[in-house]
Amino acid sequence: MYLRIKIEPLDIMSDKIERVKTLIIGSGPAGYTAAIYAARADLKPVMYTGMEPGGQLTTTTEVDNFPGYPDGIDGPTMMVQLQQQAERFGTEVRIGMITSVEFSTVKGGIHKVVADGEKQIEAETVIISTGATAKYLNIPSEQRLRGGGVSACAVCDGFFYRGQDVAIVGAGDTAAEEASYLANICKKVTMLVRKGEMRASKAMQHRVNSLKNVEIRYNTEVDEVLGEQVVEGLRVVNNQTGEKEDIAITGLFIAIGHKPNTDIFKGQLDMDETGYLITKGKSTKTNLPGVFASGDAQDKEYRQAITAAGTGCMAALDAERYLATIGSVEEPIAGQYNL
Repeated sequence: MYLRIKIEPLDIMSDKIERVKTLIIGSGPAGYTAAIYAARADLKPVMYTGMEPGGQLTTTTEVDNFPGYPDGIDGPTMMVQLQQQAERFGTEVRIGMITSVEFSTVKGGIHKVVADGEKQIEAETVIISTGATAKYLNIPSEQRLRGGGVSACAVCDGFFYRGQDVAIVGAGDTAAEEASYLANICKKVTMLVRKGEMRASKAMQHRVNSLKNVEIRYNTEVDEVLGEQVVEGLRVVNNQTGEKEDIAITGLFIAIGHKPNTDIFKGQLDMDETGYLITKGKSTKTNLPGVFASGDAQDKEYRQAITAAGTGCMAALDAERYLATIGSVEEPIAGQYNL
């Protein structure tokens, strides 16, 4: 049974502008970690969680690769605990959406945002942790079995299918890399490629083709995921001949890409061609002063809960140091973060 936290509706006049020192947009490991560090630094953070507090991990049945949980933990419970920890240090967590932003372009400027279409907020610093959404095939049986054998992260969930037969859908470098990862722990990996060739680099194609327990099926698509409570098989169709075939598998991995949840920031923040926010060097600084990006909204390489949490920590530290440079807070004491 999952723990639940009741967050009371806020009694705040929508026509009154609220001023905050640090606004966190989005939750999940990045947002909650940023909140913990920001609150401990007395930045009095206010978080807007989005409509799905906790992000992608709330759909994960078990998390086994996050340090500190030797017996594993289910995703929703982990997110509740992170929220409780953030609130213990003084973070104000609000369930709601940031619906528009107007970032300042000058150092020390005020960033103006609107929450839920009406609540006006002015923030000295903004930490973005809106995450990214995995792309799925959007067929009913696939959606029904998400968390029951259908996954969009082989590194996260592949361990649960050790020694079993699985399938992966995708044709790019990510799909090839995840197929290689699964091949090391699974009995057999069937790779389904929609077209007659892969989009992956030649090096990655060679790598996958050299694996004896990986079968690549070209011109093949998923027609239906079989099973009631968990994945028991896959019905595939050859899109050239129309021929259908059932394959016995216990896990289906979708590797057709992610979409960062950054549309609201277009035209203001620098991002790459797919929408991932661009940060400067090894920091979480965006192109605008006082705006920081963390988690999967800026990370298209690793996309792990632990790396998201790490960048959330970095964003809070970057925000505190920025506020110190404009005289809003005292300069951080060297080494204080080791406590």
